[in-house]
This record gives sequence, structure tokens and C-alpha cells, in this order.
Amino acid sequence: MKTINNYQHKKILVLGLAKSGVSAASLLHKLGAFVTVNDYKPLNENPEAQGLLEQGIKVICGCHPIELLDEGFELIVKNPGIPYTNPLVAGAIERGIPVITEVELAYQISEAELIGITGTNGKTTTTTLIFEILQANEGTNPLIAGNIGTVASEVAETATKDNQMVVELSSFQLMGIRSFRPHIAIITNIYEAHLDYHGTKKEYAQAKANITRNQLEDDYLIVNADQEELLDLISFTKAKIIPFSAKKPLAEGCSIANGMITFLGEEIILRSDIVLPGEHNLENIMAAIAATKLMGVQNKAIRKVLTTFKGVKHRTQFVEEIAGRKFYNDSKATNILAAQSALNAFSEPIILLAGGLDRGNEFDELIPSLKNVKAMITFGQTAEKLEKVAEIAGIEMVHRVDNVEKAVPIAFELSKPGDVILLSPACASWDQYKTFEVRGDIFIDAVHKLK
Repeated sequence: MKTINNYQHKKILVLGLAKSGVSAASLLHKLGAFVTVNDYKPLNENPEAQGLLEQGIKVICGCHPIELLDEGFELIVKNPGIPYTNPLVAGAIERGIPVITEVELAYQISEAELIGITGTNGKTTTTTLIFEILQANEGTNPLIAGNIGTVASEVAETATKDNQMVVELSSFQLMGIRSFRPHIAIITNIYEAHLDYHGTKKEYAQAKANITRNQLEDDYLIVNADQEELLDLISFTKAKIIPFSAKKPLAEGCSIANGMITFLGEEIILRSDIVLPGEHNLENIMAAIAATKLMGVQNKAIRKVLTTFKGVKHRTQFVEEIAGRKFYNDSKATNILAAQSALNAFSEPIILLAGGLDRGNEFDELIPSLKNVKAMITFGQTAEKLEKVAEIAGIEMVHRVDNVEKAVPIAFELSKPGDVILLSPACASWDQYKTFEVRGDIFIDAVHKLK
């Protein structure tokens, strides 16, 4: 960890806990700041806040009192999930108090080279692939962090110059950076998402583009060349752009020609040797190849991973084959595009399990991808909307259930040997489940119970 004096004796408010808030508060305390933590959850129900209190950190719980802004804070470190419309956040901005997210702290203390990955879909798969390839390569010592589950600043505390930090970044996190500068940045794709937080697609896209805001001429930005809109979005970057394309050959980037994935004209691996299914995953693979090749990774490490890597948990994850039916957990499909990608990855008949939080959108865009769906089982707030789409798509077998657990045995009853039973909700989980991981784990448990 770098020794920095930026925060010594400064009054800093950490707003919102969860894992990132706890890590940020502890780190700032170690760096000599006068830290106050404010979390909405009451103290007696808040073990994280209690732990910080034991460290000697001031803790205010149960509400977000606007009067806190009168205490002379010089900085606010905000939990990424708290919107900028929050009165405390909006008030701080009005007063000129800087508001950052925890990944900014991670960058400031990290001794390791940073590889940052963002995008609407494919972030986690791309992040994991890069990490796995670096692990398989001689001479590299990767650490994985960020939105993938491990708090970036916590990882950065133990990172050295011999490490490479592979960091998954959300738009929420990237809105709160100031100096954050990855040596290699990746934007997998940009589609409409999180409008309940960002308000407009433009604001959402600009948050994603922040990943390259501070990059310089000796840095790299890996982008999806099949999205003209994305190329326009990052036209301001100073970094060297490395494109990838699953649709056309590229001389200067990563693409596919004659069944072979190439990077800067060098043949890397036959597409037929890759075990991870789906056209969308081909894009993730190309982004990962580009990043690792820029880091000098040997082709044998890339091939070793791509010929064995079958996917990330909750992302078109193969769970089990029972009586000739294959079960896949794609609980991470929290939007329509992600569900489309999963549906388009299969040619077999599909029993689709879908539904979840209603964010106000319709699901008509899903219809072209329902061509192989023979039955749909719906649940959650969007059940009725999805049933209307199923009717338009000509799906005759449609059943509504209370939850994912009840959907699994019904899906099995409706299926035949050779069918795929796919949980790909096209919705966030928060109407019924705390996270998409919880939803996916419940699906997996229900599948195992069938045995």
C-alpha cells in the first residue's frame, strides 16, 4: 500500500456502509482522517457499524440527518448505491464538498497495476477471464476486486508492485472518481440500463466513459468496435484505443477470421476450441485476450483457460443434467439484453424462468429471442408483463408461480429430454430477493432437490 498523507487530520463522512463503506471507513481511519460514518440501519441491527465503533470511529445510525453537513466535512465517501438525489449528497454538492466512491481510494493507495472493466453486460465474465488467464501465466500475480464482490480498497491495501489488480467497475462507482486511472480499461458494451438511478441513458453512458477520463497516452482503452455509439462516446480519450469485434476482422485489434481469434494479426486460438457458449461470450473473450496480450501474457496461458473455462456462477452457469434436461442459472440477467444473450446461446427447446423487479419498462424487445422458448414460467412484479409478451410470441405453456423455488419442479414437468431449463429473469431481484446471487442459489438448490 502506498503511504499517502492526503487525508491526515481531515474530517471525512462515509455515507452508507455495506462492504465498501466499512472498508473505506477503516482505511481512512488508518490514514489519519477524522472519520464519521452515517448509515440508515439502526445501530442495534448494524454489526458493521458496531465494529467500526469499536475501532474508535464515530458512528451515526438510524437516519441521514441533513444537519451533518454543518460539521465541516472536507470529503464524503458515498456508498455507490446511494443516489445523488439523496438530500445529504445533493446538499454536499451544493456546498462544494467533493463526493467520491471507494474505488477512488483504492486507486490512490494501490501499488499494483490496474486493469478496470466496465460495461452493461459481460463485466464479470471478462473480469474473471482476465484474472484466470493471469493466474495461469508465469510471472503474473493477479488480484481480483471491485463490483465482482471483493472491495477494491481492501484488496489495494495488500497489493504490491508485483501484483495486477483486475477490477470490475459499475457506473455507480465510476460516477464518484476524481483521479482514478487504470493502465488498461475495458468497456464491454453500452445499452440502456439503471435509468431509475441515472435518469437517462446519456448520463448512464457518460458514467461508464469515466473509466477512461484520466487515462493518458501510455494507457490502453479496449472497446467494442461493433458499437458505433460507444466509439463516439469515448472519442475524447487520450488512451490508445484497442478495438475488438465479433462481426468483422480487425487488423489493429482482436477479432475472428477463418474460425481463428486473432490479436494484432497474431493467431491466438481456434473458436471451436473455446468451451464457453454464446456469441455474447465471444465478445467477453476477445476483450480478455486483448487485455492479457497487452500485458505480455503467453498464448499457452490464454489457451489453457479458454479450453477449460465454462463460465461464472449465475451467468449462464451450467448447473446439472437431470433425465436429459439441462439446467442453466443465469440469475445475473437483470435486464432484457442479458436475457436475450442467454436465450440466443441455445438452439435447443427452452423452458424459460423469468420475472422480478418492475422498473417500469416493457419486454417487447425480448420477443425475437423467444423463438426457441416452448414454455415460460413467471414470478415477481413483472409476471403479468412477461405473460403478455409470451402470448405475442405464441408460447402456449405459460404458468405463474410465487417464486423461483416453485418454478423449478413445474419447469421439469413441462420439459422433455433434450430441453434446456433456463433461469434468465430479465429483471433485477430486489422485489423478492436481496441479490441476484441469492436468487441464483435458490434456483440451484431447487434443481438439486429434483434429484
